[in-house]
Amino acid sequence: MVIAIIAILIGLLLPAVQKVREAAARTQCINNLSQLGKAIHLHNDQFGFLPNGGDWWGQPPTYLSVGQPAIGKGQFAGWGFQILNFIEQNNVWRGSGATTVAQAQISAIGAPIKTFACPARRSVLLLPATGAWYGPGGSYPHMPTDYAGSYGTTGNNGAIVQNTPSNGQTIELNRDIPDGLTSTIVLGEKQLDSALVGQYQSDDNEGYSSGWDWDVVRGTSIPPAQDVKWNRGYSDNRFGSIHSGGCYFMLGDASVRMISYSVDPTTFQRLGSRNDGQPIPGDY
Repeated sequence: MVIAIIAILIGLLLPAVQKVREAAARTQCINNLSQLGKAIHLHNDQFGFLPNGGDWWGQPPTYLSVGQPAIGKGQFAGWGFQILNFIEQNNVWRGSGATTVAQAQISAIGAPIKTFACPARRSVLLLPATGAWYGPGGSYPHMPTDYAGSYGTTGNNGAIVQNTPSNGQTIELNRDIPDGLTSTIVLGEKQLDSALVGQYQSDDNEGYSSGWDWDVVRGTSIPPAQDVKWNRGYSDNRFGSIHSGGCYFMLGDASVRMISYSVDPTTFQRLGSRNDGQPIPGDY
């Protein structure tokens, strides 16, 4: 009888414990995006423009010299690397005391950074060391990210824009977002194939430091969607999360809010554009 009662009590407690853990993970995820948002604002305040989305996935962090990372149009790694010094990762940004540029790049690519991991999906878990296809030669781990910058609907009308050697761009927070900071997505959670989280996937392999790749940027042409266990090694390359109901986004004013998976597609497209001039309903 006692054993049966204990079993019943455990059965009643487990769902409650699970809900508490889920709530705590959501809170930490919101906090991560809030920290990233503040870092993006600090970058804009100090340098006069937002971090860009980098050039392409093959570009490791750009260093002018050992300990001196490039800034703005000269930096071809993505937004995640560019804000490191504003999330208490200045040492990583500068190369962690490396004596060569290659060592600095490797150190940055594999640095375990809690702010880029949503705890509902995974802990600060580095993708295992593997031969280099991205970055300098050698075998080393990669730090993934659960958050992506928004390039809008065209690849050029979002808050995070591509930066190529021939067409370097910078976006100033107040000047270049006429639709309003409270109506423009800057960052959001990214959808993944949940069956293979922790393993290399095509949109979760270079990691947070990558430039202009599904690892670090997503578009708003289609609404966000929850993670699915496809077991195929890639997602639908859209915003999304492991959370039920919706995923979290950081807007231009650095506020964080959840947007439902059932959001109207047109509304979501407008939220991704910084300059389309279209009104956005207040109930999204």
